[in-house]
Amino acid sequence: MTDADEPPTFGEGGLVFIVPEELAGSRADAGLSALSGSPRAQVRRWIEMGRVRAGGEQVRRPSRKLLLGDRIEANPPQAVPLELVAEPIPLDVIFEDGDLIVVNKPAGLVCHPAPGHWRGTLVNALLHHCQDLAGVGGAIRPGIVHRLDRGTSGVMVAAKNDSSHAGLSEQFQDHSIQRVYHGLARACPKADQGRIDRAIGRHVRDRKRMSVRTRSGRRAVTCWKVLERFDPPGASWLELKPETGRTHQLRVHLSSIGLPLLGDSVYGRAHRDRSRRLPKIDRPALHAAVLGFAHPRTGERMIFESGWPSDLEEAAGALREASR
Repeated sequence: MTDADEPPTFGEGGLVFIVPEELAGSRADAGLSALSGSPRAQVRRWIEMGRVRAGGEQVRRPSRKLLLGDRIEANPPQAVPLELVAEPIPLDVIFEDGDLIVVNKPAGLVCHPAPGHWRGTLVNALLHHCQDLAGVGGAIRPGIVHRLDRGTSGVMVAAKNDSSHAGLSEQFQDHSIQRVYHGLARACPKADQGRIDRAIGRHVRDRKRMSVRTRSGRRAVTCWKVLERFDPPGASWLELKPETGRTHQLRVHLSSIGLPLLGDSVYGRAHRDRSRRLPKIDRPALHAAVLGFAHPRTGERMIFESGWPSDLEEAAGALREASR
């Protein structure tokens, strides 16, 4: 058992706050984040682990309202010591200054170390490129404020100091980040655009997968629009704008309405692509094309774009040829 797995104990060594008037009525995650200076996402994890109490009772939901004068107790887990190795992995840097770095992540690159992927990740590359990144935002995910799935390519931002990490994390939490993805679906929708508002949670039988058919889902919203149709053989380029940030959200939502991504073996039944004469691609055909945010120090609005990678360009070219 690691320190992070130990049952919470409250008292000496923990965090204790009294809810002031200006935070009375606020959500527990937002209030404790303001009081402790910790990112809201981190506070939510404390709550999920049973490490937060208010008024002597365990806080079970991040949305629990705080009362004036409530005694808030938090017992954050101790960080597990982990030596991360800086590796000279090439980075496609779009922008960089003293506060942040924006990169174009290739498909196949894992964002941060995890069981089975302790080396060769984006974090290992960033540690080599940014000499003073270690410790920013956490021991295992230094600099990381959001992530793309291993198979997803496109634009990502990482923080180079704690202040930038907190500022960018807050923007992701309040959904003020501009995110636009492009995906190649293995079907053609009848409509030209739509909006998917379906909660996402763990699959009831397969805990490694996410699903809209779940007993404990969280609200998820995705807007989509057709950019190009290939019919026959029956495929389409889609513009995708997530209003929330759930795990595998775009892949799960598209599959739920009959528009699975080409090459998605988990949610799209990729083995059927060849039988329909669709181009073969070795990863979900999803690309983070646009990322916009306010610079955490200057407040300047910044927008970054990433062009389609070669595998998606080739797939689209093959589909255009087939649809003539």
